[in-house]
Amino acid sequence: MGDLPELAAPSGAAGRVAVESALRAAGRSARFSGWTLADADLSGLELAGCEFLRCRAARADFRSADLTEARFKGCDLNNTRWRGARLPAATFVDCKLTGAQFLEIAALGLSFAGCLLVSAGLRGISFRRCEVEDVDFQGADLAGCDFREAVLIRCNLREAHVAEARFEGADLRGADLGTLRLADASRFKGAIISKHQAGQLLAGLGLKVV
Repeated sequence: MGDLPELAAPSGAAGRVAVESALRAAGRSARFSGWTLADADLSGLELAGCEFLRCRAARADFRSADLTEARFKGCDLNNTRWRGARLPAATFVDCKLTGAQFLEIAALGLSFAGCLLVSAGLRGISFRRCEVEDVDFQGADLAGCDFREAVLIRCNLREAHVAEARFEGADLRGADLGTLRLADASRFKGAIISKHQAGQLLAGLGLKVV
């Protein structure tokens, strides 16, 4: 994306009209650098291939937008809405996504790195065979997610909702699973864990490992 035209950030907050106008001027995908898009309604927009750098877009509405191969880096995307968005091959790097809701999205190849996804809604997303690094999923809804053969490095899964998620062959040795109870452990069936994590599980059952 190095050849994308960079769109100068307007003074103050920008909304849908400013984004549409900037895209028309660019004539194609573009780079939004330092834009303030808090509370903006960007639903349904054609944003495929666009790049967002250091944008402040808390509570923005991306529902049903086309963000195929879009890239977000260093952005504040807390409490954003993405229902029905197209996000194949989209990437999020070093972004704040606390409370973001990714529901019913097209997500083939979607990736997160160095992101805060605390209490986010990620139900049903596939991370199969992905390397997921430095992502905080604490309290996130991961029900039905596919983590088969994924590698989680320095990830936080404390209090995450993982009902019906699949972890066969997943390497969770670099993840913080929190205090596990026997019922919780069954949800990680087939995953690879460390001796330390196994010890924590047994400790949670009241057993002493010597």
